[in-house]
Amino acid sequence: MPLYKLFDKRLELVKEYPFKLEKEIQKVVEANLGSLFGLQNVCNEFQIGNLRIDTLAFDKESKSFVIIEYKRDRSFSVVDQGMSYLSLMLNNKAEFILEYNECCSASLKRENVDWSQSKVIFISPSFTIFQLEAINFKDLPIELWEVRRYSNGNVQFELHRPASSNASIKTVSKKSAAIAIISREVKAYTEEAHLKVAAQNIKELYSRFKEFVLSISPEITMRPMKKYIAFSTKTNVTDAQIQKKTLKIFINLKKGTLDDPKNIARDVSSVGHWGNGDYQIKIGSDDSLEYIISLVRQSFKVNNR
Repeated sequence: MPLYKLFDKRLELVKEYPFKLEKEIQKVVEANLGSLFGLQNVCNEFQIGNLRIDTLAFDKESKSFVIIEYKRDRSFSVVDQGMSYLSLMLNNKAEFILEYNECCSASLKRENVDWSQSKVIFISPSFTIFQLEAINFKDLPIELWEVRRYSNGNVQFELHRPASSNASIKTVSKKSAAIAIISREVKAYTEEAHLKVAAQNIKELYSRFKEFVLSISPEITMRPMKKYIAFSTKTNVTDAQIQKKTLKIFINLKKGTLDDPKNIARDVSSVGHWGNGDYQIKIGSDDSLEYIISLVRQSFKVNNR
């Protein structure tokens, strides 16, 4: 859709100012990895064997590595290249951990990395219809992001989500030994998988909760994680952990900062829990849902400053 700038009551078309080189896109992304994807920049131009990774990043929330590749050429296979990078990572885990420790002055250990949540992100000014169709699997650990730059300095990033599909990458793995190995170790967690454990009333309760949260702002996106479903902007706003008979909701605020006059949120700052933040609410009906959303709004305001 064209982009316009409003002058008084008159619309003026903002022309696209395309990136000429992949390196230009890379510089913008690496300088803004935290705000764009919530990732830590590890290094760029990471060479392993015959493959070179444009940007190696780390997701502290999922404790997993993320490989980012920038493309202007539209004649590549996202599945073949994505799986090649994931295979490279799984076969060279020690090298990836060493690179992280050296670049980030850290002491990350192999057991502290969740390899099952590894993924590859391709960023390009455009993708072909064949590339978009290629990611129509519900469990493919590959993301396609389109980036556009405009003459007024605006830059737009858009995630191309797979079409609603029940197809699994495991159906392809029967023909490929490499994909079979990756699909066993790397998992793309889905909302559907989280909902499988829930009773019907909890599924409906989660659906209403999700609708309310996403209506707070178009900036909030939903992302299924291994143990919960995250709703985030720059960082997590709230998380939902779906259980058979209850829905656990986590409010991402520090202890002592939530205005909760009904006192329904439990302080979990000193106990182990999966979601982000120091407050947890456990519900089995929608009796307090509107009030809970008012608490989520507080988190959104704090975490979206």
